[in-house]
Amino acid sequence: MTTNDAPLIELAGLTKSYGEGAAQIMALNGVDLRVDEGDFVAIMGPSGSGKSTVMNILGCLDVPTDGTYIFRGVHVENLTSRQRTLLRRYFLGFIFQGFNLLARTSALENVELPLLYRGVPKEERHERAKAALAQVGLTGWEKHTPAELSGGQQQRVAIARALVTNPTLLLADEPTGNLDTKRGREIMDLLTSLNRDRGKTVLMVTHDQDLAKYAHRTVRFVDGVVERVERNGEKG
Repeated sequence: MTTNDAPLIELAGLTKSYGEGAAQIMALNGVDLRVDEGDFVAIMGPSGSGKSTVMNILGCLDVPTDGTYIFRGVHVENLTSRQRTLLRRYFLGFIFQGFNLLARTSALENVELPLLYRGVPKEERHERAKAALAQVGLTGWEKHTPAELSGGQQQRVAIARALVTNPTLLLADEPTGNLDTKRGREIMDLLTSLNRDRGKTVLMVTHDQDLAKYAHRTVRFVDGVVERVERNGEKG
């Protein structure tokens, strides 16, 4: 359990460097960030600012060079590769700009995939995947392949796949980047609903200021550090 004094995520002095000597690049240069359970945080910044690097570290897809990453009291930077994989599998859900759906596989089978990795029995997989598709408004579309779905529907399938494991944290990387404005708004309304009504913590990378306004806070990265945090439209 967490309390108000125990954040879901805490980053302190986080650094990430690539290369050595004169060729060294500091992608992150001392990042401090706190995310509480039930928060909705937008991460913004120009290309090369460090926002994608910090998301990869939060998602256990990369490791910091120095500093601490605490997830529910656990020092993630000290975990083995296997332990990070388990944390990612059981606590995190990922939503990508490119949907990343299997082309010749039905919506239901795409959503079942994370449960297959967990060894969940077939019948339970089916039921949980159908329930996840229902959460995103796709009841009746279970047998359709991605080619038979609109872009917005494909992203809903991707969100259902992220939800099917009941993750603690949703990491969304430009989730509306391949959608038109109307479909993009629908996806943002869905993420807002998941955050507000189901208590899902959401961290979202976006270049769109209008989309960032859906979040409780916007964290702006510049040159590998947090430049400022804006809460509910107020800079601070």
